Amino acid sequence: MSLKSLLEKNSLIYEDSFYKDIETFVQLLKKWGRVHNLSGNLDDQTIYENILDSLYPLSFIEDFKSFADIGTGAGYPGLIIAIAKKDKEAYLIEPRAKRVAFLNIIKATLGLKNLTILQKRVEELEDLKVDLITSRAVTNTNLLLNLTQNIKKESSSYLFYKGSMLENELKEAKIKNYKVVCKDDRNYLYIKE
Repeated sequence: MSLKSLLEKNSLIYEDSFYKDIETFVQLLKKWGRVHNLSGNLDDQTIYENILDSLYPLSFIEDFKSFADIGTGAGYPGLIIAIAKKDKEAYLIEPRAKRVAFLNIIKATLGLKNLTILQKRVEELEDLKVDLITSRAVTNTNLLLNLTQNIKKESSSYLFYKGSMLENELKEAKIKNYKVVCKDDRNYLYIKE
């Protein structure tokens, strides 16, 4: 199935320019991914599923002006959201140099003016406050909430891409105002402050 069909089947509609940018991302990911071990499977279908996984929550979360993605890795979900939402200020926070180099190549190749890539750990950041904090497969919910205190505003929301351990994590984190949307094997945890 093509990426466009996959996204449209999930009510995610994008312009042709988005698909052109994503095709460039896919080609560069395949080229760099093999050499630098950036991501697991590099076949089209797996990449498309990761892109859908990155974008799916945009269909149910509230609007935001800026976001920071913690531990972006090869670009999921932060880079994909930055490509889809060029009107939003995007910050990708990734400590590993090889991954940062790859993200910078994508930024330069696509001319993503909305994107800032920070080679740091989130707890080392100063002078950054965002509306939305995202993270996929980095650490448990409680630790993520603690690590990101320095970049949150009073009104910030969180979007964490979680797996099967979510129920235990929610008990431990003792959060109140949240919603969980399940799709396939993914639990999207949306926390509204």
